[in-house]
Amino acid sequence: MAAWAKVKGIDLSSSADFTHPAWLAELEENFTSTADGDFEFGGVRFVLGTELSCVFKQGGHSRRVHLLDFAPGSDAVHAIREMLQNLNSKLNGDGRPTVGASSTDLTARLLDIDEACMVVPAHIWTPWYGMLGSKSGFEALDGCFGDMTPHIPAVETGLSSDPEMNWGVPGLAGKAIVSFSDAHSPPNMGRELTIFQGVASYRDLAAGLRENRVERTLEFFPEEGKYHLSGHASAGSARPSARPARPGPDAPSAGGPDLGGAAPGSGIVSGREQVRSRGKTSVHQVGAAHRIIGPHHGKRLGGQVGGSGLPPHLQRTGGRGAGFDQGWYGDLERVGGEDLAIAVTKVRDGQV
Repeated sequence: MAAWAKVKGIDLSSSADFTHPAWLAELEENFTSTADGDFEFGGVRFVLGTELSCVFKQGGHSRRVHLLDFAPGSDAVHAIREMLQNLNSKLNGDGRPTVGASSTDLTARLLDIDEACMVVPAHIWTPWYGMLGSKSGFEALDGCFGDMTPHIPAVETGLSSDPEMNWGVPGLAGKAIVSFSDAHSPPNMGRELTIFQGVASYRDLAAGLRENRVERTLEFFPEEGKYHLSGHASAGSARPSARPARPGPDAPSAGGPDLGGAAPGSGIVSGREQVRSRGKTSVHQVGAAHRIIGPHHGKRLGGQVGGSGLPPHLQRTGGRGAGFDQGWYGDLERVGGEDLAIAVTKVRDGQV
């Protein structure tokens, strides 16, 4: 993780999965504490984070909502694990334990442990497990979190939506809209990321979320996301048009209900198909490195850093490939050639 974070130009990463006993033991063995109470490994700063799956009934419906939880330190992490075990969550199954508690109740419990904890609903438009998802979500943020809504600093877009699709959604005004990578493997780190004002620390991450100090986000093309459009995979149907965000009619050739996607869902809730607000956070598109760089090397790129995996282009640009800062194009052209620089620029500007 640290090696790929450096390749991608990521200054601050979540540890992920701190609830899992084996992974937590590895983190505690390898992390070095910094002077300001954060954690460091391999030259990269880390914060303690995990994802929790809330499964509960509310308003006569079954609800399934994924929440990101960030903890300020090891004491909070161990208290959170104890609380989850008291709720009969199995922590050694996988890195995202299921919790039999409502989003409101779990948020209150986390903040009771340490008020510096942060809760962010993840991939909010995913039909299953998204806060606003068509299958098991809610109509609005306050429906999900009730009186804990003021304590939710941000929402996370997921791969199937982007900030522009969320800026006009009622109930999200005043909340930071962030994008994270949902990596699952090191090469996917940074496929979506958020750039904050400040330094790489838990304190400034918290300020960035709570005070909405988001400068820009780097976005996976939402059209590539599994849940961008409404439709049915087995039936081969997909619809970009606006339609109710609740479950729709059965797909005739599939015999099952359609999934309401992120694009029509956000369009309906916000009152228009596409929200293009001015003066908002800057949004840049990114693409998978193996799809952009691979054709220029005539091979599929693997998951290793260096060697037979990712070429050292990004490393030789000083990790600025993720940031798109001044001088980025010239660096890519110098180390990879004009064709590569043009290809990456087109992806960055959404011209694909």
